[in-house]
Amino acid sequence: MILAGFAFGARAELVVFDDGRVVKAASYRVLGDELEIGVPGGGSYRVDLARVERIVDDEVAPPEERAALPAAAPAAAAYDLSYRAGRRPLFHTPYDGLIDAEARRYDVDASLVSALIRAESNYQPYAVSRKGARGLMQLMPATARRLEVRRPFEPTANVRGGVRYLKELLERFHHNPELVLAAYNAGENAVDEYGGVPPYRETVGYVKRILSWWTPAIMAAAPAALSAPAALPSSSGPVVANR
Repeated sequence: MILAGFAFGARAELVVFDDGRVVKAASYRVLGDELEIGVPGGGSYRVDLARVERIVDDEVAPPEERAALPAAAPAAAAYDLSYRAGRRPLFHTPYDGLIDAEARRYDVDASLVSALIRAESNYQPYAVSRKGARGLMQLMPATARRLEVRRPFEPTANVRGGVRYLKELLERFHHNPELVLAAYNAGENAVDEYGGVPPYRETVGYVKRILSWWTPAIMAAAPAALSAPAALPSSSGPVVANR
């Protein structure tokens, strides 16, 4: 189990609230149902964790890391990330049946869901990240509340909520996998603001890691007329909850 705890350090963080506000924090830590935010220059204040939609590391990736990402495809050439019986969960876990059922329910590609869960929690249903995200798909309390997920550690409830959120992102970003994954990590507003994958090192690495597992499967199923992104190197390190 990955426990929420202290995250005080030199790097700044962006705290995104459920009303769209974004504040820069010098540090933060989860204290039960509250988030303590360290103010640049000293001092701190606490907010209800349920008001926090996400926390993103405010560290810009160098150009060479961002260049490794495929260019965002125009909407007219985006993949069809709808559910397909032949695109199964990728990692042969005890949750494959659940993933496939919820992917079918919301008409979302099951292989993408499985790759995202591996990146988020490494299939640990009781994972809690240092940012307060919970469960298999690492839902923040504010997101879980919006999606009516009352038991975030219950696998069915968590995956159902996470896949429902993915469906919303697929519709908003026209099934573009890079933008959908970036929005799941950094938020829809960040993708809109930057007109693509935000340059945050965490987000760039997150998108690359998931594509490295999922791209070979989607390339095999993509229409021949579309130009598929090149496969990326597989991650070699352990996968942990990152939110």
